[in-house]
Amino acid sequence: MTALTFFLLASLLLLAFGLAGLITRRTLVGMLISVELMLNGAGLSIVAACKSTEASDSLGQLATLFVMGLAAAEATLVLAMILVVQRRFGKVLSSEITTLR
Repeated sequence: MTALTFFLLASLLLLAFGLAGLITRRTLVGMLISVELMLNGAGLSIVAACKSTEASDSLGQLATLFVMGLAAAEATLVLAMILVVQRRFGKVLSSEITTLR
């Protein structure tokens, strides 16, 4: 097995843990952490693919920085929404929040 295979298996494992967490978690913060795991898996696969091919390393690093910036912006917006939902409903369980107006 090559190094690329190991890195891609690790990114697939991160993606699988993130997807399983997104399905099983009931709190909004747990769902956010699961999405962050999935984005980290995507970043790892981008870096591994650029490192193992003829593509320049800086291109892979820039793409991963873009994914990390996207994850940071998404986390900021989702945490702000979680604060609003918690103040309005008093709980952050996704199954108990039924009406959003």
